[in-house]
Amino acid sequence: MRLEKCYYCSSPVYPGHGTMFVRNDCKTFMFCRSKCNRNFKRKRNPRKAKWTKAFRKSSGKELAIDPAFEFEKRRYVPVKYDRELWQKNSCYYEESRGN
Repeated sequence: MRLEKCYYCSSPVYPGHGTMFVRNDCKTFMFCRSKCNRNFKRKRNPRKAKWTKAFRKSSGKELAIDPAFEFEKRRYVPVKYDRELWQKNSCYYEESRGN
């Protein structure tokens, strides 16, 4: 289960919730509710809306450096496919099944 971040207010968007806006250049924007979607389409700056996380960070009300943010960044690192490792593991698997 992958949690997305709202592009406007940075709150989590759970699977099956929210709205996705896809621009002509194929950039996708995920929104948690219609309030965020409307403000984005009206070209309002999230740093000026007092209820967004961007405002809280820019005004010094919320921690900009937090260990939870670093953990969140590391969690979604894609694993690179390694053909040699895959073949080696499949050989061991076949040997163990043969015995």
